[in-house]
Amino acid sequence: MPTEHHPVKTEQKEKSTEEHPYQDIKTLLSWHAPGRPFKKHSKEYFVNIFLIMTAVEVIIFLFHIYLLMLVVLSLAFLAFALAIVPPHIFYYKITSEGVRVEDSFFIWEELYDFYFDKHDGIEVVKIGTKAYIPGELTLILGDVTPQQIKTALLPYLPFREYVSPTFTQKAGDWLEKNFPLEKSSS
Repeated sequence: MPTEHHPVKTEQKEKSTEEHPYQDIKTLLSWHAPGRPFKKHSKEYFVNIFLIMTAVEVIIFLFHIYLLMLVVLSLAFLAFALAIVPPHIFYYKITSEGVRVEDSFFIWEELYDFYFDKHDGIEVVKIGTKAYIPGELTLILGDVTPQQIKTALLPYLPFREYVSPTFTQKAGDWLEKNFPLEKSSS
């Protein structure tokens, strides 16, 4: 009598989803805004930059430091370019996993704290990073309010109500106040 061979069924234990729960990434807040603060400048601004650059170039030429002349010239070109070309519109997104700026994503473990500031009258939120570079993310608020940003970030990052300015910020503010490149429009 031939014996029938029945395959033995082995029961594979299915891994329960309770062992490795998967949390969906939730979008807390998203918006579109310019990539950097931008202000239209008058003709006086560009003339003053050109005159300052020319005076510095003449002084450096008298000391025969030609390489430094190129550096000053390139910095003046950068100032002109940033003042003329408006920034692109970026996509900002705050999720349950981190902060996205255009194509860059920063998880919460990479970020340190946040605070609000104004640049040329434009509201921005600055998020400190633990890494030396970039050091700080500057997000233009656009059409979202500081309260919406605060509500989205507070569960993940501490909020600084006041951040004392650094020496370079104080020096820049002093120069801007005492030697303006253009007359204020207000």
